[in-house]
Amino acid sequence: MIADFLHGTVEGDPDVTVSAFAKIEEGSPGTLSFLANPKYEKYLYETESSIVIINRTQKPEHPVKCTLIMVDDAYRSFASLLELYYTSSQQEKTGREEPVFVAGSATLGKNIFIGAFTYIAGNAKIGNNVKIHQQVFIGDNVTIGDNTVLYPGVKIYQDCTVGNECVLHSGVVIGADGFGFAPQTDTDFKKVPQIGNVVIEDRVEIGANTCIDRATMGSTLIRKGVKLDNLIQIGHNVEIGENTVIAAQTGIAGSCKIGKNCMLAGQVGLAGHITIADGVKIGAQSGLNSNIKQPNSTLLGTPAMNYQDCIKSYVITRRLPDLKKKVDEMERQLRNTK
Repeated sequence: MIADFLHGTVEGDPDVTVSAFAKIEEGSPGTLSFLANPKYEKYLYETESSIVIINRTQKPEHPVKCTLIMVDDAYRSFASLLELYYTSSQQEKTGREEPVFVAGSATLGKNIFIGAFTYIAGNAKIGNNVKIHQQVFIGDNVTIGDNTVLYPGVKIYQDCTVGNECVLHSGVVIGADGFGFAPQTDTDFKKVPQIGNVVIEDRVEIGANTCIDRATMGSTLIRKGVKLDNLIQIGHNVEIGENTVIAAQTGIAGSCKIGKNCMLAGQVGLAGHITIADGVKIGAQSGLNSNIKQPNSTLLGTPAMNYQDCIKSYVITRRLPDLKKKVDEMERQLRNTK
């Protein structure tokens, strides 16, 4: 049945059964594992898992004890199984816990769930099959699309929009004021009103405690298919292109424009008002202060540069102590020849 679901080919006992998942190096009888990276192949011969999903291109060099399911993409197939398991194991919640507050002018869709201590303000529009868990705040004029899930503690400020099939994890804040303050002559700062909103398109997932600021004017835009990790800060008037993925602790300053299909690793920092081309990959802890115009380029370092150039520079930097010793020795020899 598993092989049929994955469109895979079985090698071994086709009647073996499993009841749990396990990492391949920690497998035990009755568990299912996967192997996607060839460098971990040694575990294939050691594992006690009953079933292992592997790529069709993976040709075992030694006998294996487990049953193999050969698929086109082991990682993707395993993810599909986890999704199936998660969906089937979750209790479908509907109805309304108490206490909650729903304004009379709010519009609620069909088959929704509202957890206790949730507040839904005036003129909010909630789509069908939406799951709103406990202690969620939904402000005035907010729109939530169909099949979206808001986990406990999500806060969505007034006038913001969340699309269909989105997932917002606990502690997400959508639409807090952008960081706008005008310096005054007396060294004080005057707050610049932030009158825009945040628009999140369909199939976006946002990790816990990530904050997306409202635009000063217009909209901060998160395009469809974007995936954001935990603890990310996105400033006012930022635009993130379709299917871009951003890892934890990244900070994106105001008015940045990030293209489609980009990948930003952890702790990346982007200065304000810069533009990133489509398909760009930025390594962990990199800092950018200028536009990246070349699509599909890979960058690393602070300030970020071409990945290969950064690696070469890093190698040289590590050798600087030895190089200094050689220079000092050369200077000593030159002094002694005088």
